[in-house]
Amino acid sequence: MSGNSTHENRETPSTPIGDHPAGRLEKGMSPKASMHIDGESDGRTVPVKGSNKDGRPSAESLEGRRSTKENIAQPTPPRTQRRTSESRGLHGVREVARKDKRTQFTALLHHVTVVRLQESFYALKREAAPGIDGTTWHEYETDLDARLTRLHGQVHRGTYRAQPSKRAYIPKADGRQRPLGIAALEDKIVQHAIVMVLNAIYEEDFVGFSYGFRPGRSQHDALDALWVGIMRKRVNWVLDADIRDFFGSVDHGWMMTFVKHRIADRRIHRLIQKWLTAGVSEDGTWSATVGGAPQGAVVSPLLSNVYLHYVFDLWARQWRRRSATGDMIVVRYADDIVAGFEHRSDAERFLHDWKDRMRSFGLELHPDKTRLIEFGRHAVEQRKQRDEGKPETFDFLGFTHVCGTTRKTGRFIVKRQTIRKRLSAKLHALKQELRHRWHVPVNDVGRWLRSVVQGWLNYHAVPGNMDRLNTFRSQVIRHWFRALRRRSQRRPMTWARYLRLVRRWIPSARILHPHPNVRFDATIQGRSRMQQSCTYGSVRGVAG
Repeated sequence: MSGNSTHENRETPSTPIGDHPAGRLEKGMSPKASMHIDGESDGRTVPVKGSNKDGRPSAESLEGRRSTKENIAQPTPPRTQRRTSESRGLHGVREVARKDKRTQFTALLHHVTVVRLQESFYALKREAAPGIDGTTWHEYETDLDARLTRLHGQVHRGTYRAQPSKRAYIPKADGRQRPLGIAALEDKIVQHAIVMVLNAIYEEDFVGFSYGFRPGRSQHDALDALWVGIMRKRVNWVLDADIRDFFGSVDHGWMMTFVKHRIADRRIHRLIQKWLTAGVSEDGTWSATVGGAPQGAVVSPLLSNVYLHYVFDLWARQWRRRSATGDMIVVRYADDIVAGFEHRSDAERFLHDWKDRMRSFGLELHPDKTRLIEFGRHAVEQRKQRDEGKPETFDFLGFTHVCGTTRKTGRFIVKRQTIRKRLSAKLHALKQELRHRWHVPVNDVGRWLRSVVQGWLNYHAVPGNMDRLNTFRSQVIRHWFRALRRRSQRRPMTWARYLRLVRRWIPSARILHPHPNVRFDATIQGRSRMQQSCTYGSVRGVAG
């Protein structure tokens, strides 16, 4: 294209990585990388540098905008029509990403519109703690249109500045404190909008056994996939792995390398770099972030999935196909990873190679929390023959997985029970909160208890966990009764009066989730056999 033409539908031929010296991306993809970088755009109009009088391209041409006159001449479409048009735009991006896994997207920021920023704003939690700016959701809603229009202009002009995250801490299950980074409200809005755009691409790239923080996938989907994988495949050994301080160990250089493999829009690169390097403010003191992703930021889950997609997922899938000699399953939820193997030799080789792989990208498996255990349908019999006692258990997403048997037939089944430490910690926190609510009206406490108990049951009420459900409910009833009796000595609470409160406010313990295989089969219904197996990362290994 010649002259002053500033836009075109550009297709760049694929360039094999192997034609250039080995770089970070080639190393990140696999030891024998054979992938290509395709410069094809998403099919929309993309900017091309045009010639000016001074030989420099204009700002509008580089940003891929219409001219001012063209914008004025176009009538503003209704809001519903704009949303439909924007949805179609992202649908087109998703279609291109699905058809060619090597396509690079050169123009994406135009999908971040005022309407999308508004959708992102209303998708945020209304009662979330404010960031360093101190602005709450309800305060920002005042004069929202003007605020979002200004924010939209800053993002597209390049004058948007990310603010430092406010440091906060939450207790971990082991008693330590987990650091969180609370982003400013406008940072959350822009991050959410960018995540919506990038999800259209990465949801076509991410592998089937990746479940963490993805649209349409939940923790119970990961639990179902793990259960089905162990039950239907020849799994005799389980590798329960933990990445040490993953969110604090992410290498920014590798992160941007992985992002650039699919995203070629430099404006998106600059936004991500701003969020990664914005720093942290703790007690009024700012500190730089030279590595890691702020845990608690809206964009962090997507970035962590991108990082582990290249560092672990693609490598694990390749290792399974090339090196495994028996059945192998993998399930990953964020940085929680469980792998199952038919042969112990496969598990040990996989663990050895995985450690080397992680060191190459600044990560490390926790030596005390990473275990290889004998687990599966033959574990009880084999350990009994060696006089080694019952098979070990492992924890995943709040549940302890145990080798068990069915009551009627005595056949092998994976039993799932709420982790005992988590149950005790929840009851202890609830007991302390009841003490703080001694002088709150009884009905208000009842409403609060009902929401807490029902929320806990909604997650933990899986088949086979009835004993822990009853334990939790009975302990809640016990703690509330003691709290009510200590409220007043003039009119102590009697058990008869208290039972009426229990029947009114405390939900009954009952199983709320279907059996894992039922929900899993319903989820993958209509997929090919290969797609079904990929949901829990299972492929029969081949020797060689």
